[in-house]
Amino acid sequence: MLSRVANSLYWMSRYLERADNTARMVDINLQLLLDQRVPDDRMVAGYWTPIVQSAGDETLFASLHTRATAETVTAFLVFQPENPNSIVGTISLARENARMVRDQITGEVWEEINRLYLFLRTSAARALLRSSPVEFFQEIKASSLHLQGLTDATVVHNEGWLFQQAGKYLERADKTSRILDVRHTAFPARGAPGPVSQASALEWAAVLRSCTAWDAYKSIYGAEVLPGQVAEFLLLSPDFPRSVRYCVQRLNLSLRRISGVAEGCFSNDAEKLAGRLLAELQFGTADEIFAAGLHTSIDVLQSKLNDIGSALFQAYIFQPFYASDDSQLQQQEEQQQQTAPGRARR
Repeated sequence: MLSRVANSLYWMSRYLERADNTARMVDINLQLLLDQRVPDDRMVAGYWTPIVQSAGDETLFASLHTRATAETVTAFLVFQPENPNSIVGTISLARENARMVRDQITGEVWEEINRLYLFLRTSAARALLRSSPVEFFQEIKASSLHLQGLTDATVVHNEGWLFQQAGKYLERADKTSRILDVRHTAFPARGAPGPVSQASALEWAAVLRSCTAWDAYKSIYGAEVLPGQVAEFLLLSPDFPRSVRYCVQRLNLSLRRISGVAEGCFSNDAEKLAGRLLAELQFGTADEIFAAGLHTSIDVLQSKLNDIGSALFQAYIFQPFYASDDSQLQQQEEQQQQTAPGRARR
């Protein structure tokens, strides 16, 4: 497979997953505020600023908006043209990557990506967001699930499909960790968290719902929401499809199927780093994560996920001798890797 094709399929999948997760975060935060009594601007900012920080875009947001409110943050993360990580921005980039590899995806997949892109460019989409945010974000999430089903059911499961899987699971692992990191201030700097209030329990339930994890969590832990169990479930569950461990496991499998290398061996740094991270998650415990500090552990995790993305690019996409117009591939990889709050972009 041509490296340019692999790159487009990989980033198409990542951008679609990024848009889905952004929709989940904003939607749940809007619903959560309906259950809270937030009396002043400072407390409102306390709910919305972490959402911007989780995407690593607080500097850009501050240059465009003076305050973090429901209106400004929602606009920034959904329709802001200057924000490449907005839903409109990521769907536009996904469509552009899909357009470049039309012969590698099915007509059904292309039509759904194009339909979602065209919908977001209409005045009806903005009107729907204003009148019924729940319906607007449900449209984004339903389209994402539809695309995942179409991809699995209609696309040949060859190398191109594997690059899409690698992009999806790498992005999902990163975003699940970021969603959890939004609430890291509720944890002590080190050690497991103690009992929580009813209001805090609602916020932790919202974290689960943003990952579509509420029903799965209840089936294992029951209806009582405990922050420590939420963190353990979203980071270390071997069976939940949006947990970090599950995503890294699928990422590792995809990388090895691309190269044909067996488990326990590696042929490039991407496989080595993915296998090492998977082993850490398989044999790690929640107590060890809390002992190091949840925020610190997530920051390290996100660095490792970025390193896997960079190593994948070096192994399969970047070519030492490429034409000048191919330099866009390396530039895209460098610019679109997201970073944790407070860490400079590389």
